[in-house]
Amino acid sequence: MTDATTPRRRRSAPEVRAEEIVHAARELFAEQGIARTSTKEVAERAGVARGLVYYYFPDKDALVDAVLEGYVGEFVEAVRAWDAAREPGNIDKALVDCIAMFRTHLRAVAPLRDDMQRTESAGLYNRFLDRAVRAVVECIGATTVEAYAARHHIGIEHVPETFYVLVYGLVGLARNTPEVDDTVLVTIVRQVLHLEEARSDTE
Repeated sequence: MTDATTPRRRRSAPEVRAEEIVHAARELFAEQGIARTSTKEVAERAGVARGLVYYYFPDKDALVDAVLEGYVGEFVEAVRAWDAAREPGNIDKALVDCIAMFRTHLRAVAPLRDDMQRTESAGLYNRFLDRAVRAVVECIGATTVEAYAARHHIGIEHVPETFYVLVYGLVGLARNTPEVDDTVLVTIVRQVLHLEEARSDTE
């Protein structure tokens, strides 16, 4: 029993507590790497008991997956925002803006990338990259591609697969050759998607 002068401990809703734990893990992973971060440190940063971390995330892998899922979700939301802001008919600007958005999100995950690409974490990085690319391609298919197809002929076959290869390839190129110029990436996208003749089209 507590008296009126004893402050009550604020209790967050379960989903809020889980988000706080994921946020703490994301900060620590970025600061010191996934492998060097313990569940105890995550609990301390989130201000919760370690047992509560295990209540929401049965092991560290589940917590890592939750953090990476956050990055994927942010990338997809950025794609939606880019699509909503596109100027109909201005393909050049859309491509330039798309590559800029793409670079921004590669930088966002950069603190984790080197850690995930260690030999012991290669499988984790591959799963993350596949999940991110598939989510982005699905989003593009449901937004940009549908809008374009409603007014133009799509000059490629196997559209989802082509976008998957394109996005996966852009990630690899930008990751392994970070100095590659954005104009090169824009040209690659234009060539792969056969957009050379779409410069003057309007939606």
